[in-house]
Amino acid sequence: MSVAAMEALSASPTEVARVLSPGGVEAWHVPSEVVPLVALAFTFEGGAAQDPDEKPGVAQMLARLLDEGAGPYSSDAFQERLAARAIELSFNAGPDAVGGSLKTLVRHVDEALELLRLALAEPRFDADAIERVRAQTIAGLRYQQNDPGVMASRRFFEEAFPGHPYGRPSGGTVESVAAISRDDLVALHGKAIAQGRAKIAAVGAIGPGPLALALDQVFGTLPEPAPLAAVPATRIAGRGTRHVVDIDVPQSVIRFGTDGVSWRDPDFIPAYVLNHILGGGAFTSRLFQEVREKRGLAYSVGTSLVSYRGAAMTWGYTATKNERVGEALAVIEAEMARLKDEGPTDEELQKAKDYLTGSYALGFDTSTKIAHQLAQVAFEGLGIDYIARRNALVAAVTQDDIRRAADRTIGDGRLLVVVAGRPTGLA
Repeated sequence: MSVAAMEALSASPTEVARVLSPGGVEAWHVPSEVVPLVALAFTFEGGAAQDPDEKPGVAQMLARLLDEGAGPYSSDAFQERLAARAIELSFNAGPDAVGGSLKTLVRHVDEALELLRLALAEPRFDADAIERVRAQTIAGLRYQQNDPGVMASRRFFEEAFPGHPYGRPSGGTVESVAAISRDDLVALHGKAIAQGRAKIAAVGAIGPGPLALALDQVFGTLPEPAPLAAVPATRIAGRGTRHVVDIDVPQSVIRFGTDGVSWRDPDFIPAYVLNHILGGGAFTSRLFQEVREKRGLAYSVGTSLVSYRGAAMTWGYTATKNERVGEALAVIEAEMARLKDEGPTDEELQKAKDYLTGSYALGFDTSTKIAHQLAQVAFEGLGIDYIARRNALVAAVTQDDIRRAADRTIGDGRLLVVVAGRPTGLA
């Protein structure tokens, strides 16, 4: 049996306990002794929305630099210690958070925790590491300037959230990344990677006692937090408008969006079921059937719910020949209006609920996945029993719930649309 298969049998994400360290650091814990490994996931409040207005990209660079040397170890020495023990350590940054994960065999857990502590509490931000990551980031940004998907998404967020932190490119621009200083990285690190900012989950062969001590060792030594900048609540702007990013490609990339509800909203679960029917259900969704299967307008089309601390939206994507952009958008808008006006059939609703409840366990087939899911649920404030309750919430969704969610998301049907390419006949 593979390690992944053993992990799938090793832990139940519905059996979550709260562990509080002597120093007051809390984690959600799923113990399992079947596989001799420990997975840790953590999410710190404060991501790209905390970047200086004129320097987007700081949070992304920070995340990339945390394991590029820490404490007494240079970047090469730090990476060599991880590799020698097969320790997996990674960091990431999103609009509202800086997060990461650790995965290690039990016999190396002490060293893994110490390397994690050093990465979080004592990153070096050496000049050579900063310049290497800066050069890699700028090279990637220059490459993306010819990617219609990236450029469509970037313009979409600029139009959706003008003058707001969510409207800035989280990865930065060539100019902003070139201007990021070590002081910028240190300042954001002091605000985000600090005591009390993290939601933590641990899964695997570690008991509550050793976990409590590890929490103090890693997270209890972090500095007191500096204040975070307030992120104003906002809604998607520009609904009913269309924008073109001129790129010489034969196929245009389309991004479209409208209002949404956040994960913390009571209507999120009905909106989630509605979205599955509309565009989130891959081969079974309304948009897939109408846009691809019946008309052959696109290879893929879909929608998802986006939930940030200060905003939420329903976001969609597709790509089609330049001359068929107008037709594809007309079909998408018509199908959204039909779903809003008529609602799904009872059979559609039941099939959506059956799929969403039946497939939920697939997201928990490894210890790392369980840890990530728990940390995210904790970050969203959904409660330690959310995973155990979630399927019942989906199963309870009614047609009345769907109609209410459609009013709040599809609404009047006006979309913000961005097309990257050279569409013809687009009104």
